[in-house]
Amino acid sequence: MVETSARLLKLLSLLQTHRDWSGAELAERLSVTTRTIRRDVERLRELGYPVHATQGTAGYRLGAGASLPPLLLDDDEAVAVAVGLRTAAGGSVTGIEETSLRALTKLEQVLPSRLRHQVNTLHMATVRVGRTGPTVSPDTLMAIAAACRRHERLRFDYTSPRGGDTIRSVEPHSLVSFDRHWYLVAWDIDREDWRTFRADRLRPRTPTGPRFAPRQPPDGDVATYLAHRLSSRAWSVQATVTLHESAETVAQRIWPGMGVVEAVDDHSCLLYVGADTPWALVWMITSVDTDFTLTSGPPALADALQAQATRCRRAIQKFIR
Repeated sequence: MVETSARLLKLLSLLQTHRDWSGAELAERLSVTTRTIRRDVERLRELGYPVHATQGTAGYRLGAGASLPPLLLDDDEAVAVAVGLRTAAGGSVTGIEETSLRALTKLEQVLPSRLRHQVNTLHMATVRVGRTGPTVSPDTLMAIAAACRRHERLRFDYTSPRGGDTIRSVEPHSLVSFDRHWYLVAWDIDREDWRTFRADRLRPRTPTGPRFAPRQPPDGDVATYLAHRLSSRAWSVQATVTLHESAETVAQRIWPGMGVVEAVDDHSCLLYVGADTPWALVWMITSVDTDFTLTSGPPALADALQAQATRCRRAIQKFIR
């Protein structure tokens, strides 16, 4: 009986690799006959695992069932799930904290001591530093995601950051999680242009609208478009700087929301940035730590850069020979 149970677990582990297995392959892996494999598959089905027979190959595949049966995870997978659940407990989705902690408690109860020690060690040594922000309900996220997947128009009430509610009608493209916020990137039908919307500020209306043909995403992909929008819109001071390094090298020094990098050639790129004041742009640009040329921007930014250069030269005057 113990041998049979162990073999069932090994069989289940193989089936969970999400590929089709022939009966002969499984029999060879487990050192049994194909007849034994058929009996073991029936036992798994009796336990609630939806093992489907594949046509043409006399094989098997583990499918999705009506309920969630127990899962087998290897060491790395178990640690990854545990760390992900603990991270999600402090996430930006309303109500997911308690659900994540419940799931984490169940997982930690069955983790081997060596893995539980790894997870707890990481948790005890980690300090979460990050600003708190508004959360969005899972129902809202699911309604948006479903409209994106089905390519159906979405109507919603939207609260502008400057106040006032409007009713928007869009062709939703993608949900983007960026800097502890969720954004919808969509084609605004009334404005005939791409727009971004904070998911925590919108309330979907039902039912959704008619289906539409998907458009090509703006700026090549929605992540680049969103980063560009967040780094440039609403800033009173905006500038474009030519950095004399490749975009690939510079990108490692640009933090999320700081600006958008656009390659020019193998030795230079453009950086689009925005801020509330010229002085804020000065430290942002110089923090990239590379030679640069101010391509466009207000005169006040050029004056601020000149003042900073003078201040730096004055600071090291006694060291200059």
